[in-house]
Formats: sequence, structure tokens, C-alpha cells
Amino acid sequence: MVFNTGAALLDAIVLSVVSREPEGTYGYRITQEVRSVLDVSESTLYPVLRRLQKDNCLTVYDQEHGGRNRRYYKVTEQGVSQLNMYRAEWQIYSSKISGILQGDNEYE
Repeated sequence: MVFNTGAALLDAIVLSVVSREPEGTYGYRITQEVRSVLDVSESTLYPVLRRLQKDNCLTVYDQEHGGRNRRYYKVTEQGVSQLNMYRAEWQIYSSKISGILQGDNEYE
């Protein structure tokens, strides 16, 4: 993809992916879902997960799976609020950009 993906958009995408699983989901699965729509590396996504955890948007817990611990991420109430704000902002932003790219005369 030729468009750069900013930190806020990555945060929104990760929160959206994690929010789909009520009990949380693990890092590798998050990475695979995000990578199905964006060309990003694991080294890009794990700092996003840590930042969202630091900002109290995600909680983390470990669970045994196949003899190993697997780290799970779960959206907090604050994370849900943040995701809802991102969704509202995305609707406005994407509508304006689409209007410009499609040649519409009104941008507001």
C-alpha cells in the first residue's frame, strides 16, 4: 500500500481486532489479522500493543497453551471508549478524503 499508516490508525485497527474477542486474543493472531489488510511487521505491532497497554486501553494476561504460556490482550472499558472515538473520527475523515478523491465538490 502506498499510503503511510500513522500511530492513531494502527491503534484503532489493533483495538478493533482485539475487541472482536470478548475474552481477548493473543499477539500472533492480532498480527495475522492486521497483516491481512496492512503491510506491517511484528516489530511494528508489538510496540503498539505495549503502548495501548500503558495507556490502559488493553489488559494483558498469560495462559498456558500447548505447554507454553501465551500472552493474551483484552480491551478495557477505556479501550472501548477510545475505539468508539476512533470509529467516529474515521467516518468523518474517510468521508472527506473519499469526497476529494472522487471529485465531489463539497468537502465538509
